[in-house]
Amino acid sequence: MRNTASRIFAAALGLALTAFVTQAQAQQAGSWPSRPIRFIVGATAGGPTDVVARIVGAELTSTLGQPIIVDNRPGAGHQIGMTAMANADPDGYTFGVVTTPFVINPAVYKKMPYETKDLQPVSLLASSPLILVVHPSVPAKSVKELVDLAKAKPGELNMASAGNVTGPHLAGELFRSMAGIKVQHVAYRGGPQATTAVIRGEAHFFFDTPSGVMPHVESGAVRALAHTFPVPVAQLPKLPTVAETGFPGYEFHVWTGIVVPAAVPKEIVDRMEAALRKAVQVEAVRNRLVAAGFVPMGTSSKDFGTLIGKELAKWQTVVKEAGIAAQ
Repeated sequence: MRNTASRIFAAALGLALTAFVTQAQAQQAGSWPSRPIRFIVGATAGGPTDVVARIVGAELTSTLGQPIIVDNRPGAGHQIGMTAMANADPDGYTFGVVTTPFVINPAVYKKMPYETKDLQPVSLLASSPLILVVHPSVPAKSVKELVDLAKAKPGELNMASAGNVTGPHLAGELFRSMAGIKVQHVAYRGGPQATTAVIRGEAHFFFDTPSGVMPHVESGAVRALAHTFPVPVAQLPKLPTVAETGFPGYEFHVWTGIVVPAAVPKEIVDRMEAALRKAVQVEAVRNRLVAAGFVPMGTSSKDFGTLIGKELAKWQTVVKEAGIAAQ
């Protein structure tokens, strides 16, 4: 009898605690936001991810009536920032601004200080293609000609990157894998150094950001062959996609989105999703994103989650086939 009574009491206590937590979460969601909101960015100030966070954050400050504080936590391929995000209180006042390494890191690192499942998607804010460029001395005026040249000279062409396991590196490895070519990967300290290497002719080709390379394309210092989006981009009307040059399915996004700890109440996630989607539709915000080289998005949480799942699977395959490892 005593054991039965104890079990009944424990069950009743559990139900009471669950009801209390549920009620507290409802009250919390109902008053949200009542204080400043923090955006953790796993990259340095002034970089692409930070730029998107600040552009959208400024609009959210007006929409939500609370300041958006950008907290830069760079290092370890964005892992420092995302670990802080995963460990944050699930109260709806700390959000993470993530980019492509969020889906690449799980394939590269055998052990990470957080798990992707610890964070739930809120909205994809913006995305940007990379541009495949070659030095003018490279006798290739198209992607097909570049592939034919690489096949004729296996291992002789140098592919620059902004560093091991960076976006340009992975975009190049995906291209190499799908094209069936052998090239020499040369990792530089960053995007500007890799761009300079192609301009000088030290490297033959590079997948570069629009903002980093388009001035050099326009000056004739490098030649652009294609971009990595799966669909045409209004800002790049003269460039084909890599996919339509003979490699259907090729796709690489440098995207930026918002995530939050998995335990944050759905009501808060829904409200932030709606606020983010509204912010990205504001003309001034869209103009600033486009000027920074991005394509404004503003997706639903569900669609962003679908993208994350698709990208996680893709990079597991690419990283394994290319034998890429963290250095």
